[in-house]
Amino acid sequence: MHRLTARPLISTGQVRHSRLRPTENTFSYGVFTLMLPLRALGHSGFESRLCSRNRFNLIAFHDCDHGDGKTPLLPWIDGLLQSEGITDADGEIWLQTFPRVLGYVFNPVSFWFCHRRNGELRAIVCEVNNTFGERHCYLLDTGDAMPWGVKLSATKVFHVSPFCAVEGNYRFRFMRTTQQVGGEEIERIVARIDYDDARGPLLLTSISGRLQPLSTTSAGYAFLHHPLMTLGVIARIHWQALKLFVKRVPFFSKPLPPPTSLSR
Repeated sequence: MHRLTARPLISTGQVRHSRLRPTENTFSYGVFTLMLPLRALGHSGFESRLCSRNRFNLIAFHDCDHGDGKTPLLPWIDGLLQSEGITDADGEIWLQTFPRVLGYVFNPVSFWFCHRRNGELRAIVCEVNNTFGERHCYLLDTGDAMPWGVKLSATKVFHVSPFCAVEGNYRFRFMRTTQQVGGEEIERIVARIDYDDARGPLLLTSISGRLQPLSTTSAGYAFLHHPLMTLGVIARIHWQALKLFVKRVPFFSKPLPPPTSLSR
């Protein structure tokens, strides 16, 4: 069993994205994410002078950026799981997400890792935002404990990119590993999300990073290396869209939003 700590963590790493057709388009860039143990945190803030909760700082996490934007986070995620018949995710809830940087954030996707009390991973909620201000959650549930690295899938029902139709399936793999390197314990987390449309594999994406305790030092390192990260996220989305438009990749108009904000 993977031993989970109960301290807020920060991950520094890479986003990678490859489009396979009708024209290839590949890019990668550095990012950092927060990895927050919501039950251990409760309503507390962080032990970092550069990273705050629910108030402005160089780096900040605001509860209202997630869930329904109104309900406290733990009641929201517990209620969502219970409404889907998952009553045994009574352990730690880890939320991995982009923070606000200098007050601004856009989260293409955040991950809620929901554990049993014994530490087993029970379910994962993928919270997706599009640039139209809409949000949808995909619940990944095998019906029992799931090992890290297991292959998971969900049917696409939510419009994200105008260069992809709302059809097909996502394939997910999440890995959290620890290894000894030169006497130092290195912990890493990787989320892979690949997308298949009606013709087969279309997009290959991943978010990876090294996990460290969230502190003034680690937050300062992340900010100095990526001072405009979240502005960069939205800027890169539009830049890559322009490149696809110039390459005459087929364009799909935005359909009506899905009937519910959750799918399995």
